[in-house]
Amino acid sequence: MTGKYGLAPDLSMLRLRGNQASREATKAMLKRRSIIAGATAATLAAPAIVKAQNVGEWPKGPIKIVVPFPPGGSTDPVARLIQAKVSENTGWQIVVDNKPGGASVVGANVAAKSPPDGQTWMVTFDSHILNPAFTPNLPYKDSDLANIMLIGRTPQTIAAHPDRPYKTFAESVADAKARPGKVSFGVLGGSQALVLATLIKKENAVDLNLIPYKGGGPLVQDLLGGVTDIGISSLTSFSPHIRANKIRPIAVTGEKRTPALPDTPTLIEQGIKAFPSYSWWGVYAPAGVPKPIVDRMHAEITKAVRSPDVTQKFIEQFNMEILTSSAEEFAAYQKSEQDRWFKVIKDNDIKGD
Repeated sequence: MTGKYGLAPDLSMLRLRGNQASREATKAMLKRRSIIAGATAATLAAPAIVKAQNVGEWPKGPIKIVVPFPPGGSTDPVARLIQAKVSENTGWQIVVDNKPGGASVVGANVAAKSPPDGQTWMVTFDSHILNPAFTPNLPYKDSDLANIMLIGRTPQTIAAHPDRPYKTFAESVADAKARPGKVSFGVLGGSQALVLATLIKKENAVDLNLIPYKGGGPLVQDLLGGVTDIGISSLTSFSPHIRANKIRPIAVTGEKRTPALPDTPTLIEQGIKAFPSYSWWGVYAPAGVPKPIVDRMHAEITKAVRSPDVTQKFIEQFNMEILTSSAEEFAAYQKSEQDRWFKVIKDNDIKGD
């Protein structure tokens, strides 16, 4: 979509490495290259180890991964899959520390205020970057947290209760234009989905009745019960209910259709004016962690996420497109997303609650 809110973000900068086809193609070569690869890995690793020693021995005891959400949902299991694999690969003791509250503000503040010694990291969800717009007295600044990696993403999905007549989102929009304010649309308060839904209302001149929820669980339950007509959430949240035919997918919010729902058209395909939008998971650290430590942790998380067993779980459980971006790519992506969504929030006076 073009216009006063600008173009959709160019995600081509995120290196979509390690796809399944290339892994299968190289599998046969791995055995005969193992000796060379081992020697090369040792050579490449040596400088990082030396640099890390220049800033002191690391890690010094257990490493903590802060998750600013309670167990359940998607962020906690993403963090625990990474925790387990990195621990397996390195022998490091790593603990996941759930610090829920304030739409992730409580946990983010814990991470932001932690010493920048490489002992504390944070795995969080896309709503984190909207906190400065939705929380007037945010106890930390964006600059207190350093971008480390965009782990992966999945498009959001708009679904309808099966008793409703809508086969596409465009049909629900047409109904809402015929019956202004009557089509109820469940959204998570203080989220990217709320901002996207507000943008859709304005840019398509349609009076959808947005119903904000404080949690994804109640949103899904009300959609399943027919309390709301349609709802938007991550594909991760909706997938079990779509498979059980308890809700019907009517749109995905990405640039293209997702392999998980090949018959469900994008908003753009349906002629809906909107930005491509994704749920995503990212890694942060307190600002000021020495670069050699950041580089080592980035390498270990990349290795863990790209491990075939972890990749398979991320795809099966979260329909995740693996990204493992660089810190610089993640920082640039966050800035482009905040520039875009903060303008929509300001222009439409959207409140987080």
